[in-house]
Amino acid sequence: QSKTGHDSQPLVDHSASNLSSLPKPLSVVESSAIANNGAKVRVAFKCLPGAYSEDAALKAYSQCKTVPCEEFEDVLKAVEQRVAEKAVLPIESSLGGSIHRNYDLLLRHQLHIVGEVQLQAHFCLLALPGVSEEQLKRVLSHPQALAQSDRFLSKLGIIRENVDDTAAAAQFIASNDLRDAAAVASARTAEIYGLNVLAHGIQDDPHSITRFLLLARDPIIPKADKPFKTSIVFTLEEGPGVLFKALAVFSLRNINLTKIESRPQGKRPLRVVDDSNVGTAKYFDYLFYIDFEASMADPRAQNALGHLQEFATFLRVLGCYPIDAV
Repeated sequence: QSKTGHDSQPLVDHSASNLSSLPKPLSVVESSAIANNGAKVRVAFKCLPGAYSEDAALKAYSQCKTVPCEEFEDVLKAVEQRVAEKAVLPIESSLGGSIHRNYDLLLRHQLHIVGEVQLQAHFCLLALPGVSEEQLKRVLSHPQALAQSDRFLSKLGIIRENVDDTAAAAQFIASNDLRDAAAVASARTAEIYGLNVLAHGIQDDPHSITRFLLLARDPIIPKADKPFKTSIVFTLEEGPGVLFKALAVFSLRNINLTKIESRPQGKRPLRVVDDSNVGTAKYFDYLFYIDFEASMADPRAQNALGHLQEFATFLRVLGCYPIDAV
């Protein structure tokens, strides 16, 4: 067992000299060669140990074995190729909004949403042992983490450098012995990479939340005895009031919508509208993603989707899953 309470990185010494013992992120090419030991549920996430996506995996499955992957695409491939049973994918944050590329991935892959995790961000300023704030000349982190810590970092007056992930920033500082640099990441990340926490809770908004989706190869059986959420994606024909009619199927049955997101269709992004026989007006064809508070075991949800199918040109249920709280 590691200090972090699960078995993805059994570290005894968290110093920079032992960073090579950390599991390396999988790519799609490598993943099919990994064997399943069947011990614990394996959860794939993007980037390195200590990333906030791994925190989300541990919140959902406290004793899981986490599987780091290089890209979001690799995370989903790891589940499809049975390297992992579950995938964790960030989908939106209260400050940064929707993560559009991950919405596109939901449609490209045939996995099912089986849960959600709402994780409150708690950013810390990390540096090598013995380094003080006065010695710092730059700070590294994911662009969102830097943006969400703007007020604190502005007071420091140091250069900000973007990296792919908060944990990657911490690893880079530790492995290169950078004594003029700090990382914005979590306190757990500091433990993993042998860094000190110079300041806790440096985010501008103490209530900032990121929502993650949990995905699996098979759907879970929906229930009606506890709060469930259902996620769908659909397309509509062009016409006056069509979207209003689509949303009305939920309102008519007193079903609350918690999320509406639209994305241009990749295969047919433009529609030519030619009322004047000129053909110059072009509009996007959209996919609509909706989350609503009802289980697919609820007759209201079944009737609403049956009603929606009457005028939707495409409809797919992405998943039905328990609602998470912070």
